[in-house]
Amino acid sequence: MLLASAVVVWEWLNEHGRWRPYSPAVSHHIEAVARAGPRAGGSVVLGQADSRLAPYIIDLQSMHQFRQDTGTIRPVRRSYYDPSSAPGKGVVWEWENDSGTWTPYDMDVGITIQRAYEKQHPWVDLSAIGFCYVIDFATMGQINRQTQRKRRVRRRLDMVYPLVSGTLPKSQSWPASPGAAAAPPVPACTCPQCLLVMSVKATAGPSAATLQPRKAAPAPPATPKPPLPAAGPKAPDGVAVVRGSLKPLAAQGGRRQAASTPALSSASASGSPPGMGSGKAPRPGLGTLNRSHLQRLAIAQSRVLIASGVPTVPVKNLTGSSPVNPALAGITGILMSAAGLPVCLTRPPKLVLHPPPVSKSEIQPIPGISHSCRKTTKKQAKKGKTPEEVLKKYLQKVRHPPDEDCTICMERLSAPSGYKGPQPAVKPDLVGKLVKCSHVFHLHCLVAMYNNGNKDGSLQCPTCKTIYGVKTGTQPPGKMEYHIIPHALPGHADCKTIRIIYNIPPGVQGPEHPNPGKSFTARGFPRHCYLPDSEKGRKVLKLLLVAWDRRLIFAIGTSSTTGESDTVIWNEIHHKTEFGSNLTGHGYPDINYLDNVLAELAAQGITEESLAQEKD
Repeated sequence: MLLASAVVVWEWLNEHGRWRPYSPAVSHHIEAVARAGPRAGGSVVLGQADSRLAPYIIDLQSMHQFRQDTGTIRPVRRSYYDPSSAPGKGVVWEWENDSGTWTPYDMDVGITIQRAYEKQHPWVDLSAIGFCYVIDFATMGQINRQTQRKRRVRRRLDMVYPLVSGTLPKSQSWPASPGAAAAPPVPACTCPQCLLVMSVKATAGPSAATLQPRKAAPAPPATPKPPLPAAGPKAPDGVAVVRGSLKPLAAQGGRRQAASTPALSSASASGSPPGMGSGKAPRPGLGTLNRSHLQRLAIAQSRVLIASGVPTVPVKNLTGSSPVNPALAGITGILMSAAGLPVCLTRPPKLVLHPPPVSKSEIQPIPGISHSCRKTTKKQAKKGKTPEEVLKKYLQKVRHPPDEDCTICMERLSAPSGYKGPQPAVKPDLVGKLVKCSHVFHLHCLVAMYNNGNKDGSLQCPTCKTIYGVKTGTQPPGKMEYHIIPHALPGHADCKTIRIIYNIPPGVQGPEHPNPGKSFTARGFPRHCYLPDSEKGRKVLKLLLVAWDRRLIFAIGTSSTTGESDTVIWNEIHHKTEFGSNLTGHGYPDINYLDNVLAELAAQGITEESLAQEKD
């Protein structure tokens, strides 16, 4: 057996599919409740650790965060990191947002920055992990490689995240080098949406033995626990259940579980303080543990959370999209907690990714939209105009620059440009104003920004994002199909459904891609997406067709969910890939989705005016 230790970071999943870390203090609080086992009730009130999080409760059985005032439910997970990494040293890296407040980087990003900082590198390029930023340690600034926009960053010391330790079979070890760690087996579909679904399945119950996205899966309490009852109470569909443990733990059951399930347990279970061994052998870092074993371990632990014989109380029918009923369930849980009863709020998941089977005769074309399929080919090289000639259409020269900074190089406009990259054929002291939005920049900086982009004849203002010309992307060749199926989406019972099927094969990257000449993968295709067959749904489809023709739906890069590089990824236009539920946030009902996706399309320069341009 191999003794090992790891730093635990509790994280929650935001609406963009990113796992965001709780602060060290909040993670300590969650971990303490998790280690206490069923006697703590299976729920964590986050407001006890941070008053700003007063509305939130974490349910350790379903591994979800519940907001009491709105009923919003989000997945949470328990991730493991090496004790020598940033969270194990209490180092937090943050960037300054537009409102002047500091935002912590995702844990993987912070660890990457800290590793380069400790090696005394002058800078670190984050493109390898899916971000187009460079961190310059000399100026403590973040530089956008595409726009050259700079933001301040800082390194802050906080308390260390909690440490766990335990025993694992020696045969389940990793190579010592993090870079040499073997990749986990790839499931049938590794697109971001499907991996999020796998995450929800793995945390939802004993029957789901699937891979978690990235790192380790969320792990429940590591202290010995009794087994689940053979025939526990089951909640009907759409019913929230409040569970209160009124019986003491069965010691015999707890011993059986401890013997049958290998676990990363708290050091306190053996009487040793965290991070200290029993004198038998030193504990190596997380780099010596097998990733897939940790995933299986976390899933196994998630099966044993609530003591046998726990009574159940149905609270309220949750059918429909109203946040009121989940909030009532939360209030009931608070009252039970105040009465000293352990509480566990559960909402039985019912994942519906695809519609019922549809025959060819039931599939209908979409009125007002010609054809039912679009294909894209490789990008046609644009010839003729130089960057200076392209920008001349969008600019007016400024003879007397205002007394302010150029937001690209952050130097005064009255001084020469501070851009230090490849030098364009423009004098560094010339200044120009964009004709639509009137923002002023060094011409030198604008040409450099254009050269670092797609060079498609368009320009996007780095300050207000106004688009000049027609923006196109780098989407690889593929096919987009669309038609109507005779089924309704949740929240849209009055209409049928538009189904979109994207199919992009793997291939070789072109000159416009990150690594020209290198092959790229295309995971999870064909990808099925859904829109209501309503007036607004058809409008969204028409605009998505424009986005497809302009190669803006997908791109080639690094997956923020799996970490795989040189693969096809979504490109900032969200789609609904879950047909009959919304467990991952990529389904219905979602009353704001159509408006949100219209705003995302507009941010790419695709509006109703674009439809007229396409006809012309």
